[in-house]
Amino acid sequence: MILVLCALLQEPAFADVFVSGEGETHTYRIPSVISTAKGTLLAFAEARKKGTSDSGNIDLVVKSSADGGATWGPLRVVWDEGDNTCGNPCPVVDRATGTVWLLLTHNLGKDHEKDIVNRKAQGSRTVWVTRSDDDGATWAKPAEITKDVKKPEWTWFATGPGVGIQTKAGRLVVPCDSKNEGGKTGWSFVIFSDDRGKSWTTGGTVGDLWNECQVAELADGSLMLNMRNHDRSKKERGVAVSKDGGLTWSASAPDPALVEPVCQASLIHAGDRLLFSNPATNKTRARMAVRLSSDEGKTWPAIRVLHEGPAAYSCLTALPDRKVGCLYECGAKSAYERIVFARFGLDWLATGTESPPPK
Repeated sequence: MILVLCALLQEPAFADVFVSGEGETHTYRIPSVISTAKGTLLAFAEARKKGTSDSGNIDLVVKSSADGGATWGPLRVVWDEGDNTCGNPCPVVDRATGTVWLLLTHNLGKDHEKDIVNRKAQGSRTVWVTRSDDDGATWAKPAEITKDVKKPEWTWFATGPGVGIQTKAGRLVVPCDSKNEGGKTGWSFVIFSDDRGKSWTTGGTVGDLWNECQVAELADGSLMLNMRNHDRSKKERGVAVSKDGGLTWSASAPDPALVEPVCQASLIHAGDRLLFSNPATNKTRARMAVRLSSDEGKTWPAIRVLHEGPAAYSCLTALPDRKVGCLYECGAKSAYERIVFARFGLDWLATGTESPPPK
Protein backbone atom coordinates (compact mmCIF):
# COMPACT_ATOMS: atom_id res chain seq x y z
CA MET A 1 0.00 0.00 0.00
CA ILE A 2 2.82 2.42 0.89
CA LEU A 3 4.63 1.69 -2.38
CA VAL A 4 1.45 2.30 -4.36
CA LEU A 5 0.88 5.61 -2.58
CA CYS A 6 4.47 6.73 -3.25
CA ALA A 7 4.07 5.89 -6.93
CA LEU A 8 0.82 7.84 -7.15
CA LEU A 9 2.37 10.84 -5.45
CA GLN A 10 5.35 10.67 -7.83
CA GLU A 11 8.17 11.31 -5.38
CA PRO A 12 11.34 12.93 -6.78
CA ALA A 13 13.80 11.31 -9.13
CA PHE A 14 17.16 13.06 -9.47
CA ALA A 15 19.71 13.32 -12.29
CA ASP A 16 23.00 15.21 -12.52
CA VAL A 17 22.99 17.51 -15.54
CA PHE A 18 26.14 19.63 -15.15
CA VAL A 19 29.00 18.60 -12.84
CA SER A 20 31.71 21.14 -12.05
CA GLY A 21 35.14 19.98 -13.18
CA GLU A 22 33.80 18.06 -16.17
CA GLY A 23 34.14 19.17 -19.78
CA GLU A 24 37.25 21.29 -19.10
CA THR A 25 35.06 23.60 -17.02
CA HIS A 26 35.89 24.68 -13.48
CA THR A 27 32.31 25.49 -12.44
CA TYR A 28 28.83 25.32 -13.94
CA ARG A 29 26.38 27.92 -12.67
CA ILE A 30 23.11 29.77 -13.37
CA PRO A 31 20.67 26.98 -14.29
CA SER A 32 17.72 27.49 -16.61
CA VAL A 33 15.33 24.82 -17.89
CA ILE A 34 12.36 25.02 -20.22
CA SER A 35 9.98 22.58 -21.93
CA THR A 36 9.67 23.09 -25.68
CA ALA A 37 6.43 22.87 -27.63
CA LYS A 38 7.37 19.29 -28.60
CA GLY A 39 8.12 18.27 -25.01
CA THR A 40 11.91 18.36 -25.17
CA LEU A 41 13.61 19.68 -22.06
CA LEU A 42 16.43 22.18 -22.57
CA ALA A 43 18.78 22.83 -19.64
CA PHE A 44 21.06 25.86 -19.92
CA ALA A 45 24.01 26.92 -17.77
CA GLU A 46 27.08 29.11 -17.69
CA ALA A 47 30.28 27.11 -18.22
CA ARG A 48 32.78 29.09 -16.15
CA LYS A 49 35.99 27.78 -17.65
CA LYS A 50 38.65 28.97 -15.19
CA GLY A 51 36.94 29.55 -11.84
CA THR A 52 33.81 30.50 -9.94
CA SER A 53 33.86 34.22 -10.78
CA ASP A 54 30.89 35.92 -12.44
CA SER A 55 33.31 37.33 -15.03
CA GLY A 56 36.06 35.82 -17.16
CA ASN A 57 35.90 33.12 -19.82
CA ILE A 58 32.26 31.99 -19.58
CA ASP A 59 30.39 30.10 -22.31
CA LEU A 60 26.63 29.58 -22.56
CA VAL A 61 25.91 25.83 -22.86
CA VAL A 62 22.87 23.57 -23.17
CA LYS A 63 21.87 19.92 -22.76
CA SER A 64 18.59 18.34 -23.87
CA SER A 65 16.40 15.51 -22.61
CA ALA A 66 13.77 13.59 -24.57
CA ASP A 67 12.55 11.49 -21.62
CA GLY A 68 11.36 14.10 -19.16
CA GLY A 69 14.73 14.65 -17.53
CA ALA A 70 15.65 11.03 -16.71
CA THR A 71 18.66 11.20 -19.04
CA TRP A 72 20.46 14.08 -20.72
CA GLY A 73 22.32 14.35 -24.00
CA PRO A 74 25.82 15.71 -24.63
CA LEU A 75 26.82 19.27 -23.79
CA ARG A 76 26.51 21.74 -26.66
CA VAL A 77 27.80 25.29 -26.81
CA VAL A 78 25.26 28.01 -27.63
CA TRP A 79 27.68 30.95 -27.43
CA ASP A 80 31.47 31.05 -26.94
CA GLU A 81 33.11 34.48 -27.23
CA GLY A 82 36.65 33.47 -26.35
CA ASP A 83 37.77 34.96 -23.03
CA ASN A 84 34.59 37.04 -22.68
CA THR A 85 31.47 36.46 -20.58
CA CYS A 86 28.30 35.05 -22.19
CA GLY A 87 25.61 34.29 -19.66
CA ASN A 88 22.36 34.94 -17.79
CA PRO A 89 20.25 32.52 -19.88
CA CYS A 90 16.53 33.28 -20.00
CA PRO A 91 14.62 31.26 -22.65
CA VAL A 92 10.98 31.62 -23.66
CA VAL A 93 8.96 29.40 -26.03
CA ASP A 94 6.52 30.66 -28.65
CA ARG A 95 3.70 28.12 -28.48
CA ALA A 96 2.42 28.92 -31.97
CA THR A 97 5.68 28.49 -33.86
CA GLY A 98 7.70 26.27 -31.50
CA THR A 99 10.61 28.73 -31.65
CA VAL A 100 12.76 28.86 -28.52
CA TRP A 101 13.98 32.40 -27.94
CA LEU A 102 17.00 32.74 -25.66
CA LEU A 103 17.79 36.10 -24.09
CA LEU A 104 21.28 36.51 -22.62
CA THR A 105 23.97 39.06 -21.76
CA HIS A 106 27.61 39.74 -22.66
CA ASN A 107 30.56 41.66 -21.29
CA LEU A 108 34.33 41.60 -21.67
CA GLY A 109 35.85 38.86 -19.55
CA LYS A 110 38.32 41.31 -17.99
CA ASP A 111 35.46 43.55 -16.76
CA HIS A 112 33.89 42.90 -13.35
CA GLU A 113 30.36 43.87 -12.33
CA LYS A 114 31.48 46.53 -9.85
CA ASP A 115 33.56 48.29 -12.50
CA ILE A 116 30.82 48.01 -15.14
CA VAL A 117 28.27 49.47 -12.72
CA ASN A 118 30.59 52.37 -11.87
CA ARG A 119 31.55 53.05 -15.51
CA LYS A 120 35.17 52.15 -14.82
CA ALA A 121 35.30 49.07 -17.05
CA GLN A 122 36.76 48.89 -20.53
CA GLY A 123 33.42 47.78 -21.95
CA SER A 124 29.78 47.68 -20.93
CA ARG A 125 27.05 45.14 -20.28
CA THR A 126 25.12 44.31 -23.46
CA VAL A 127 21.91 42.39 -24.19
CA TRP A 128 21.50 39.74 -26.88
CA VAL A 129 19.00 37.26 -28.29
CA THR A 130 19.32 34.01 -30.21
CA ARG A 131 16.75 31.46 -31.37
CA SER A 132 16.33 27.80 -32.16
CA ASP A 133 13.72 26.41 -34.55
CA ASP A 134 14.72 22.77 -34.10
CA ASP A 135 14.11 22.15 -30.39
CA GLY A 136 17.53 23.40 -29.31
CA ALA A 137 19.66 21.32 -31.71
CA THR A 138 21.07 24.45 -33.38
CA TRP A 139 21.08 28.15 -32.54
CA ALA A 140 21.18 31.32 -34.61
CA LYS A 141 24.08 33.73 -34.26
CA PRO A 142 23.24 36.01 -31.30
CA ALA A 143 21.90 39.45 -32.25
CA GLU A 144 22.40 42.50 -30.05
CA ILE A 145 19.29 44.33 -28.77
CA THR A 146 20.96 46.59 -26.17
CA LYS A 147 19.78 49.86 -27.72
CA ASP A 148 16.18 48.63 -27.73
CA VAL A 149 15.95 47.56 -24.08
CA LYS A 150 18.69 49.23 -22.00
CA LYS A 151 18.17 52.81 -20.83
CA PRO A 152 21.21 55.12 -21.13
CA GLU A 153 21.39 55.68 -17.36
CA TRP A 154 21.54 51.94 -16.65
CA THR A 155 25.11 50.74 -16.24
CA TRP A 156 24.14 47.13 -15.49
CA PHE A 157 21.61 44.84 -17.15
CA ALA A 158 20.72 41.21 -16.46
CA THR A 159 18.26 38.93 -18.21
CA GLY A 160 16.53 36.54 -15.80
CA PRO A 161 18.23 34.32 -15.01
CA GLY A 162 15.56 31.65 -15.25
CA VAL A 163 12.78 31.63 -17.84
CA GLY A 164 10.39 33.94 -19.60
CA ILE A 165 6.73 33.29 -20.36
CA GLN A 166 4.26 33.69 -23.20
CA THR A 167 0.99 35.22 -22.03
CA LYS A 168 -2.41 33.93 -23.08
CA ALA A 169 -2.56 36.92 -25.45
CA GLY A 170 0.70 35.80 -27.10
CA ARG A 171 3.14 38.37 -25.69
CA LEU A 172 6.65 37.03 -25.02
CA VAL A 173 7.77 38.33 -21.61
CA VAL A 174 11.29 38.09 -20.15
CA PRO A 175 12.16 39.23 -16.59
CA CYS A 176 15.22 41.47 -16.16
CA ASP A 177 16.96 43.78 -13.72
CA SER A 178 19.26 46.79 -13.93
CA LYS A 179 21.42 49.13 -11.85
CA ASN A 180 22.51 52.76 -12.06
CA GLU A 181 26.03 54.06 -11.53
CA GLY A 182 27.15 53.33 -7.97
CA GLY A 183 24.92 50.28 -7.69
CA LYS A 184 22.91 51.71 -4.80
CA THR A 185 19.67 51.58 -6.76
CA GLY A 186 18.33 48.66 -8.75
CA TRP A 187 15.15 47.83 -10.61
CA SER A 188 13.23 44.76 -11.64
CA PHE A 189 11.20 44.84 -14.85
CA VAL A 190 10.31 42.88 -17.97
CA ILE A 191 11.13 43.22 -21.63
CA PHE A 192 8.56 41.94 -24.11
CA SER A 193 7.84 41.19 -27.74
CA ASP A 194 4.48 41.42 -29.50
CA ASP A 195 5.83 40.39 -32.91
CA ARG A 196 7.05 36.86 -32.15
CA GLY A 197 10.55 37.89 -31.11
CA LYS A 198 11.39 40.21 -34.00
CA SER A 199 11.67 43.23 -31.69
CA TRP A 200 11.86 43.77 -27.93
CA THR A 201 10.64 46.62 -25.72
CA THR A 202 11.22 47.52 -22.08
CA GLY A 203 8.23 47.71 -19.73
CA GLY A 204 7.84 49.66 -16.51
CA THR A 205 10.24 49.26 -13.59
CA VAL A 206 9.82 48.25 -9.95
CA GLY A 207 12.40 49.82 -7.71
CA ASP A 208 14.60 50.85 -6.35
CA LEU A 209 15.82 48.04 -4.12
CA TRP A 210 15.04 44.97 -6.23
CA ASN A 211 17.21 42.66 -8.29
CA GLU A 212 16.94 39.33 -10.18
CA CYS A 213 13.30 38.40 -10.77
CA GLN A 214 10.87 35.95 -12.31
CA VAL A 215 7.42 36.53 -13.82
CA ALA A 216 4.22 34.48 -13.95
CA GLU A 217 0.79 35.13 -15.46
CA LEU A 218 -2.10 34.86 -13.00
CA ALA A 219 -5.57 33.48 -13.77
CA ASP A 220 -7.00 36.95 -14.49
CA GLY A 221 -4.23 37.79 -16.96
CA SER A 222 -2.23 39.92 -14.53
CA LEU A 223 1.53 39.47 -14.34
CA MET A 224 3.23 38.80 -11.02
CA LEU A 225 6.87 39.75 -10.59
CA ASN A 226 8.75 37.98 -7.78
CA MET A 227 12.02 39.72 -6.92
CA ARG A 228 15.30 39.22 -5.10
CA ASN A 229 16.05 41.83 -2.46
CA HIS A 230 18.82 44.26 -3.41
CA ASP A 231 18.92 45.39 0.22
CA ARG A 232 21.04 42.74 1.92
CA SER A 233 19.61 43.65 5.33
CA LYS A 234 16.21 42.34 4.19
CA LYS A 235 15.44 38.63 4.05
CA GLU A 236 12.13 38.44 2.18
CA ARG A 237 11.23 38.26 -1.50
CA GLY A 238 9.42 41.20 -3.08
CA VAL A 239 6.23 41.02 -5.16
CA ALA A 240 4.59 43.41 -7.63
CA VAL A 241 1.65 42.99 -10.03
CA SER A 242 0.93 44.44 -13.47
CA LYS A 243 -2.55 44.73 -14.99
CA ASP A 244 -1.29 45.88 -18.40
CA GLY A 245 1.21 43.26 -19.50
CA GLY A 246 4.22 44.75 -17.75
CA LEU A 247 3.90 48.40 -18.84
CA THR A 248 3.22 49.54 -15.27
CA TRP A 249 3.47 47.82 -11.88
CA SER A 250 1.87 48.08 -8.49
CA ALA A 251 3.89 49.21 -5.51
CA SER A 252 6.19 46.39 -4.43
CA ALA A 253 5.60 44.57 -1.17
CA PRO A 254 7.59 41.94 0.74
CA ASP A 255 6.18 38.42 1.02
CA PRO A 256 6.98 37.27 4.59
CA ALA A 257 6.34 33.62 3.63
CA LEU A 258 9.15 33.65 1.07
CA VAL A 259 12.30 34.06 3.11
CA GLU A 260 15.63 34.20 1.29
CA PRO A 261 19.37 34.39 1.98
CA VAL A 262 19.58 37.03 -0.81
CA CYS A 263 19.53 34.73 -3.82
CA GLN A 264 17.86 34.13 -7.16
CA ALA A 265 14.59 32.15 -7.12
CA SER A 266 12.08 30.64 -9.56
CA LEU A 267 8.34 31.21 -10.04
CA ILE A 268 6.05 29.44 -12.53
CA HIS A 269 2.38 28.67 -13.09
CA ALA A 270 1.66 24.94 -13.32
CA GLY A 271 -1.97 24.20 -14.05
CA ASP A 272 -3.97 26.22 -11.53
CA ARG A 273 -1.08 26.45 -9.03
CA LEU A 274 1.82 28.80 -8.50
CA LEU A 275 5.16 27.14 -7.73
CA PHE A 276 8.19 28.79 -6.17
CA SER A 277 11.71 27.51 -5.47
CA ASN A 278 14.69 28.95 -3.61
CA PRO A 279 17.04 28.24 -0.69
CA ALA A 280 14.39 28.23 2.07
CA THR A 281 16.36 29.97 4.78
CA ASN A 282 17.31 33.53 5.62
CA LYS A 283 20.84 32.66 6.77
CA THR A 284 22.94 31.03 4.07
CA ARG A 285 22.44 29.51 0.65
CA ALA A 286 21.19 26.04 1.57
CA ARG A 287 18.02 23.95 1.82
CA MET A 288 16.63 24.01 -1.72
CA ALA A 289 12.86 23.85 -1.43
CA VAL A 290 9.78 24.08 -3.66
CA ARG A 291 6.57 25.70 -2.42
CA LEU A 292 3.03 25.56 -3.81
CA SER A 293 0.21 28.08 -3.71
CA SER A 294 -3.41 27.41 -4.69
CA ASP A 295 -4.55 31.02 -4.18
CA GLU A 296 -2.37 32.96 -6.62
CA GLY A 297 0.46 33.50 -4.17
CA LYS A 298 -1.54 34.82 -1.23
CA THR A 299 -0.39 31.86 0.87
CA TRP A 300 2.23 29.13 0.44
CA PRO A 301 1.07 26.24 2.66
CA ALA A 302 2.87 23.37 0.92
CA ILE A 303 6.66 22.99 0.93
CA ARG A 304 9.05 20.16 0.04
CA VAL A 305 12.82 20.21 0.49
CA LEU A 306 14.83 18.75 -2.41
CA HIS A 307 18.30 19.23 -0.91
CA GLU A 308 19.14 20.05 2.71
CA GLY A 309 22.77 21.00 2.10
CA PRO A 310 24.33 23.96 0.27
CA ALA A 311 22.14 25.15 -2.62
CA ALA A 312 21.66 28.37 -4.59
CA TYR A 313 20.04 29.21 -7.95
CA SER A 314 17.13 27.20 -9.35
CA CYS A 315 14.64 27.03 -12.22
CA LEU A 316 11.24 25.31 -12.37
CA THR A 317 9.39 23.96 -15.39
CA ALA A 318 5.98 22.32 -15.80
CA LEU A 319 5.95 18.81 -17.30
CA PRO A 320 3.07 16.67 -18.60
CA ASP A 321 0.87 14.55 -16.31
CA ARG A 322 1.01 16.84 -13.25
CA LYS A 323 4.77 16.55 -13.01
CA VAL A 324 7.24 19.34 -12.32
CA GLY A 325 10.97 19.71 -12.91
CA CYS A 326 13.43 21.76 -10.90
CA LEU A 327 16.99 22.41 -12.09
CA TYR A 328 19.12 23.67 -9.22
CA GLU A 329 22.65 24.26 -7.93
CA CYS A 330 23.72 22.15 -4.97
CA GLY A 331 26.52 20.19 -3.34
CA ALA A 332 27.87 18.58 -0.19
CA LYS A 333 30.32 21.32 0.79
CA SER A 334 29.55 24.03 -1.77
CA ALA A 335 26.36 25.04 -3.57
CA TYR A 336 28.25 25.08 -6.86
CA GLU A 337 29.45 21.48 -7.12
CA ARG A 338 26.76 20.35 -9.53
CA ILE A 339 23.47 21.28 -11.21
CA VAL A 340 20.80 18.65 -10.60
CA PHE A 341 17.40 18.06 -12.21
CA ALA A 342 14.64 16.82 -9.89
CA ARG A 343 11.41 15.48 -11.37
CA PHE A 344 8.38 15.06 -9.09
CA GLY A 345 4.59 15.07 -9.03
CA LEU A 346 2.36 18.00 -8.18
CA ASP A 347 0.43 15.75 -5.80
CA TRP A 348 3.63 14.93 -3.89
CA LEU A 349 4.42 18.63 -3.63
CA ALA A 350 0.87 19.54 -2.56
CA THR A 351 1.02 17.13 0.38
CA GLY A 352 4.23 18.64 1.75
CA THR A 353 3.57 20.13 5.16
CA GLU A 354 7.09 20.47 6.51
CA SER A 355 7.48 23.76 8.32
CA PRO A 356 10.27 26.06 7.13
CA PRO A 357 12.92 27.08 9.64
CA PRO A 358 12.09 30.08 11.87
CA LYS A 359 13.10 33.51 10.62
